[in-house]
Amino acid sequence: MVFKTLSEDIRGYLERDPAARGVVEVVLCYPGFHALMVYRLCHWLWQKKLFLLGRFLANIGRFLTGIEIHPGAKIGKRFVIDHGSGVVVGETTVIGDDVTLYHDVTLGCVAPSVDSHAQIGQKRHPTLGDGVIVGSGAQILGPISVGPHARVGSNSVVTKDIPSSITAVGVPAKVMMPRDKQKARQFQAYATTDEDCPDPILQTIENLRSQIVGLSVRVEELEKQQPDLQAKVREDNKSDVA
Repeated sequence: MVFKTLSEDIRGYLERDPAARGVVEVVLCYPGFHALMVYRLCHWLWQKKLFLLGRFLANIGRFLTGIEIHPGAKIGKRFVIDHGSGVVVGETTVIGDDVTLYHDVTLGCVAPSVDSHAQIGQKRHPTLGDGVIVGSGAQILGPISVGPHARVGSNSVVTKDIPSSITAVGVPAKVMMPRDKQKARQFQAYATTDEDCPDPILQTIENLRSQIVGLSVRVEELEKQQPDLQAKVREDNKSDVA
């Protein structure tokens, strides 16, 4: 079963990394795949309740590859860690099929360490749906969900749920609505997009700017009318006195 899953993982690299020229190159030269091999073994040991041995071997894998995957995490098929170094996957993380992570990605928790004992067995890390792409340096924190085929841009910090087929960017991450949801399901390296995704925050700012411009024009018109209004008020006052 483990070897069949690893063959699926190799296929994921061949499909999504144009630099991968063949199976042998992936097996020998890809630290992300090496970390995945160690994880598959350690996860099997974890399921057999050999917790210490699983953690020990996982730590060796971390030393060799620079990638930390907790053996308690649940990872689907054709999982790809591209470039690899600095990736952290926490204990209660759940990752679907065909997910891609780039270097320096953290799938972590935000629970306070002072209450760590009470959190044993609790869901503390994110869940990533099928086909999710996470760009380099991104952090997805807490027991949140990232929907299928969503993208998280490089260096983004995600602390809230992300819907499916959506791109999220920024600190904290803001949702950008794709114009073509079918196109959003296609693989894009580093979770980039070649379409114009309107940012709701920028749209709000632009709307406010337009309103300010309109108010400025109205104020100018009133200022031009002010001398006539003042003259009319003086005439009315004179009429009242008379």
